[in-house]
Amino acid sequence: MRLDKFLKISRLIKRRTVANEACDAGRVLVNDKPAKASLNVKVGDTIEIQFGTSSVKVEVLDVQETVKKDEAKELYRYL
Repeated sequence: MRLDKFLKISRLIKRRTVANEACDAGRVLVNDKPAKASLNVKVGDTIEIQFGTSSVKVEVLDVQETVKKDEAKELYRYL
């Protein structure tokens, strides 16, 4: 699954366009490397998103095309 789509479905970022812009600006790292929005996300990858002065680091536990709002937290684990 594409990185921008995973960020939207997992609800780490609200909109796919915002996820695209964050990737283009270099604020999203996958496995400690700057990632493009089109990068394929796999189970076990670590994603770090930088929001201004703070950052969020998560590990991908599952990749699904659709998920309910309540179950979105099960797709990743905070590190």
